Amino acid sequence: MPTETTPAAALPHAVIPEAARPPAVLPTDADGVVGALAAVVAPLVAELGEVVATDKLDGGMFATTYRITFARGGRVVAKMAPTAVEKLMTYEKDILSTEAAVYRLAAEHPDLLMPQVLLFDTSHEHVASDVLVASYLDGVPWHTLTDLTSEQRLEVEGRLGAYMTRLHAVTGEAFGYPASPSLQAPTWREAFGRMVSGVLDDAATWGVDLPAGRMTEALERHGHELDVVRTPTLVHTDLWEGNIFLDPDSLEIVGVIDTERAIFADPLYELVGASQFGDGGAPAPIAAGYVAAGGHLDTSESLASGNLTSDDVRILLYRCYMYSILLVEPAPRGYEGEWVETNRITLLAKLGTTLDLLLD
Repeated sequence: MPTETTPAAALPHAVIPEAARPPAVLPTDADGVVGALAAVVAPLVAELGEVVATDKLDGGMFATTYRITFARGGRVVAKMAPTAVEKLMTYEKDILSTEAAVYRLAAEHPDLLMPQVLLFDTSHEHVASDVLVASYLDGVPWHTLTDLTSEQRLEVEGRLGAYMTRLHAVTGEAFGYPASPSLQAPTWREAFGRMVSGVLDDAATWGVDLPAGRMTEALERHGHELDVVRTPTLVHTDLWEGNIFLDPDSLEIVGVIDTERAIFADPLYELVGASQFGDGGAPAPIAAGYVAAGGHLDTSESLASGNLTSDDVRILLYRCYMYSILLVEPAPRGYEGEWVETNRITLLAKLGTTLDLLLD
């Protein structure tokens, strides 16, 4: 597999009059995008051979992703960001560039098991979107292994906790979302405050009812707890089973994808991102693996107002933020179905209970 390759837009080519160029296609144009992606990955053909198959991958609810197979057997993944930028939440703007940046960082840390960036085409010459082309990972997504025993699941969850400690060895220069200067700051308290304000603004824009006053009060009351976080640590934020690739025989983690929502933050945010619909504190099996591998975690055995450690408080604040994102995103994305209302009711209840712990 080649190392990072010069994007097609940067290669010498004949000058084609603007009017004679075919228009860039939308990522959702199933007929046109296959040819457009072939043009994007043209710089890889010399080493990998001609494109012989382009297959859409299912499972994502944000980006559009294809697997591209070449004549010599190599495969890559091409991921395209949504083009309707007016429907993006504040933190989602330009996040595909975050994925590319994190993969490049991970190239310096092979034990992070992330794809290799092969191309990042931001020209919009062929596709009306940024296109990230990355190496194809071995293994299978964790969530597809539906026959795992409870003991096997505990084993994998412990390995995920240990993986987090390796990931958190990577640090940055500022807190917040790397692709969004408005959501960055030199301190974690300020950056997180901007993140919360951003999601509350999104809720107002899209007419989603959130307990904004209580969330602001919780942040004001406990903001000082965020000041203990002094180092901007790389946090994936979305380590759910679909983003973890396992060897189906050994159940070892062999790959991690979808770093588009990564931030530089408190490492404890990772425990919330890995259990986004979870309740209360850190998920126990993952937390146990995290601590066993050297991660720091000081939490109460039973959460109760007035008996919360600093780590408890921070995890609960991050749960409020995560619940809020999940409550808002169905509106701009136009989700439909009974599950949308079911999730809304469930998440609002979880958000209310978490705020009770922080404010009572």
